[in-house]
Amino acid sequence: MQAIMKNKLLSGALALLAVGAVVWWFLPKQAESGTRYTTEALERGAITQSVAANGTLNPVVLVSVGSQVSGIVKKLYADFNGKVKAGQVLLELDPTLSQAQLQQSEANLASAQASLDLAQANEERARGLFAQEYVTRQDLDVAVQAMKAARAQFAVAQAQVVRDRRNLDNTVIRSPVSGVVVSREVDVGQTVAASLQSPVLFKIAQDLSHMQINTSYAEADIGNIRMGQQATFRVDAFPNRTFQGEVHQVRLNPTTQQNVVTYDVVVSVENLDQALMPGMTAYVNIVVAQRKDVLTVPNTALRFRPANAGKARTNGDKPRGEGRGKDKGDATPMGTVYVLDNGQPKAVRISVGITDNRMTEVVGGELKEGDAVIVEDRQPPAKANSGPGMRMF
Repeated sequence: MQAIMKNKLLSGALALLAVGAVVWWFLPKQAESGTRYTTEALERGAITQSVAANGTLNPVVLVSVGSQVSGIVKKLYADFNGKVKAGQVLLELDPTLSQAQLQQSEANLASAQASLDLAQANEERARGLFAQEYVTRQDLDVAVQAMKAARAQFAVAQAQVVRDRRNLDNTVIRSPVSGVVVSREVDVGQTVAASLQSPVLFKIAQDLSHMQINTSYAEADIGNIRMGQQATFRVDAFPNRTFQGEVHQVRLNPTTQQNVVTYDVVVSVENLDQALMPGMTAYVNIVVAQRKDVLTVPNTALRFRPANAGKARTNGDKPRGEGRGKDKGDATPMGTVYVLDNGQPKAVRISVGITDNRMTEVVGGELKEGDAVIVEDRQPPAKANSGPGMRMF
């Protein structure tokens, strides 16, 4: 009997220990106030605020070379990446049709010249006969009118010759600027049709040592962007290199897509080593504000809210639901951070300035350099008991 009683007592003690272990495991653990919260000290330093957007690298001057006449490409004198000078021959079209048209116009001009000579002779003869009263005034008027018509026809023939001679000259395509051939759109034997609009044969970048980035910024950021501001950017081709630029132009023409208004911003870029190529995607940051030797607070501290934020109060100051805001009657942005007071979070209101998305400038408030602010609560929030409890046997 004693052995049975001892076994029952031992079993009961083990069951109590098991229940206690389970209860201890499932109850939320309370961390010590000294180790529950992670804090960081306020420091003085420099802050650079910038706005970011993506853009495309383009030559400052990109000339599209076309053709005013139709024809078959006979010869090519330039190719991709080739350097050309202004006036240099790029391409020749088959001149056969243009030459034939010019010959026809020249023949028409010769015929018009002969008709004009005859009309002038008839007009002079009619004047002489009219003076001797051998012909009537009407006969003289007819001769004068025929001479004027012949002169007009001669002028038309002359204009046709000039036009056709120009068309023949246009079968030789020359470069309008000095630069580098970025694109060649035709090959030998290809037919160029210029009936409706001038086809693009070549694209020439005038100077690739000076380029520009065409990018778009939202209307929320455009108010901080000015001409002359410094910009940095990266490209996928050189991920470990940062390039420099400068805001050259903020264009006034807005673009609206899906109710989002953006404005074109042109950033000028020096490309002396020719590393950057047209069409590259640039990830641009434009510096809009800089501060040196200012008190800074981590942005994580401005975002932090304790689990019992409703109970944490400053002296007569009720913290806002957001980390940043503006007090009534004051244009200075405000923020709320928390410090430890007897192991418990205490809200402190501060005035904030610019931010680099990691640190924010502190421009006013009761905090000073070295004060510690809470950036993290190490205790996870207590989970609601949504299911049935464990059944103990």
